[in-house]
Amino acid sequence: MNHKGETINTLFLDIGGVLLSSGWGHIARRQAAINFKLDQEDTEDRHQLTFGLYEAGMLTLDEYLNRVVFHQERNFTKEEFKAFMFGQSSPVEGSIEFFKSLKSKHLLKVIAVNNEARELNDFRIQKYKLDQLFDAFVSSCYVHLTKPDIGILEMACGIAHASPPNILYIDDKLLFVEIAQSMGIQGYHFQALEEAKLFIQAIRFS
Repeated sequence: MNHKGETINTLFLDIGGVLLSSGWGHIARRQAAINFKLDQEDTEDRHQLTFGLYEAGMLTLDEYLNRVVFHQERNFTKEEFKAFMFGQSSPVEGSIEFFKSLKSKHLLKVIAVNNEARELNDFRIQKYKLDQLFDAFVSSCYVHLTKPDIGILEMACGIAHASPPNILYIDDKLLFVEIAQSMGIQGYHFQALEEAKLFIQAIRFS
């Protein structure tokens, strides 16, 4: 239950894995390697060495792709590859609608705390109208911090003007939930929407 009987007035939500599919996760990257006939091991190595900078807003999508895919001549264009990347996004059925209704019912402040590269993040916000749910986006590409850096959660607390005991943080990555809990934030490890609904029913909201 809530820390020291405190009630929740603020919701921190991850996006990929909670509201939407992962934007550019390992499944999408593996499928890209198959579709575009890439050397999967080399591409993944280059991704791992480069993606941290891209996700933190230090590289553009073009710069990321130049390092990971287009360091050699290809028989497909960068625009074709980008279209594939953007096309991997899909909603977690019912999730956006549920959290919108939860926000409305309890008059919650809802803050996105997510690791996402800028072009994908902007695309997903626009496509799925996420600005109708979130009051602010503390996204790695905007703030130049990435989870599991505790600083991104501290920044989100400041932006929300919320105290940790009054925050519920939901993420599909258990480590990130544990870090939030270490700050006194109530955390929930999201795995399926119906299970999350049962957990949230027991939460005391302001």
